[in-house]
This record gives sequence, structure tokens and C-alpha cells, in this order.
Amino acid sequence: MTPRISRTALNAANLSALTALAMAVGLLAAWPAMAQVAGTTTTVGVSVTETTLPALGWSVKKTLLGKTVYSDGGQKIGKLEDLIVDPARNVSYVIVGAGGFVGIGRHDVAVPVSRIRNEAGRLVMSGATKDQLKAMPAFDYTNDSAQRDRFIAAADRDIAEAKARLATLEKAASSGAADVKASLDSQAASLKVDLKATEDKLAELRQATSRRWKEFEASVNAATARLRKAVASIKG
Repeated sequence: MTPRISRTALNAANLSALTALAMAVGLLAAWPAMAQVAGTTTTVGVSVTETTLPALGWSVKKTLLGKTVYSDGGQKIGKLEDLIVDPARNVSYVIVGAGGFVGIGRHDVAVPVSRIRNEAGRLVMSGATKDQLKAMPAFDYTNDSAQRDRFIAAADRDIAEAKARLATLEKAASSGAADVKASLDSQAASLKVDLKATEDKLAELRQATSRRWKEFEASVNAATARLRKAVASIKG
């Protein structure tokens, strides 16, 4: 049976989550607490308690992203398009889109979160106009393409080394004695599994857009680490 959640508990949990975000961002101290259902209670593989947590959460997408940003004088100067989280897990910048229509001709700029404040539910950027935003350097998510290329190149080197080691193993197994061949075949089979897993994870990253490649970085790192360990453990 799905547990019932009281309105009081829901509001309390929502307010708690909102307060935590406001402290990190320094932006939403006065934002109204409101329920945003971000999941269901039918998720496979987790407990009933875990599946109720999304319903108690606070959705940045539904409550903040896409909101209009105003000047001090009340002029609409852009929309909040994204949040940038630094390595310390603090929101450091907001991405504001100025001008354009449905993404066409829009000029995105990165603005320090300290420049945006919340006034009774309205996002205000002090001392800014739409023209000033358009005059700022455009923010481009693809600026880290060089980092992406280096990451892929490093993974490719690990894969190439593993393939070379696999070829050596298979060659040795083909001409070895029966007992040696069995050991080498077993090592080769294990290495093939790790090699295939790494290639699959890297393929997912390659197919991701330049804006989303970092979402796959951790899984590729884990796969290449296992692959290097497998190569290092080969005997014979």
C-alpha cells in the first residue's frame, strides 16, 4: 500500500529542501514552498520510502528554470536558462538568455549568482539592461570541447593498450601447451569482457552532445580503471 503523506509533512519537507537550496545559491530565500511531483511510487528496485522522496522534493526545472529575469526598473531582460554548479557543489553562475525566440538568436551569458536576487518571487538583476546582457560575451557550453577530446583520447589509449595485450594473449594461447593455453584463454576472455564494457561506455559518451558528455565521464572513468587493472593483472 502506498503511504499517505500529510499536507503538513509535505510542506515541511518542501520548505526544508527549498531553504537548503537558498543557502547554497543565495538566491531563493523568499521563494514560496510548493510541491513539485518529480517521480512516482512505482520505481523498480528501491524501497517504498525511497520512492516517496521525489514527491517531497523541489523541482528546479518546474519552479526556477525558464523564469523571467527583470531589471531594477521592472524591464524583462532575459530568462534563467541554466544553473552552473562548481566542483564544490555550489551554484556559482546562472545562465541568462537574452533576446531571441524559441532559442533562435538567443544570447546566453553567464552571470555570477550573487548578481541575481529574489524580490517577492521575481528574479531581479541589479544594474542590468537587455542591451548590456547582449553586449556581454556569449556563454558557450562547447568551450570544454578540448577537455572532452583529451578525455576521449586517454580512454582510446587504454583501449588500444588492452587490445594489444589481448592480441598477445591470444597468440600465446594458440601455440601454448594445454595447461598454459587454458590459463591464457581464461585471462583473454576476462579481458574481452572489460574491453567490451569500456568500448560501450565510451561509445555512449561519443554519441552525447557536447553539452552532455560530462554526464558519462564517471562511467567511462570507472570502466577504464577496471580495464587498466585487468591488463595489469595478466600473467604469462
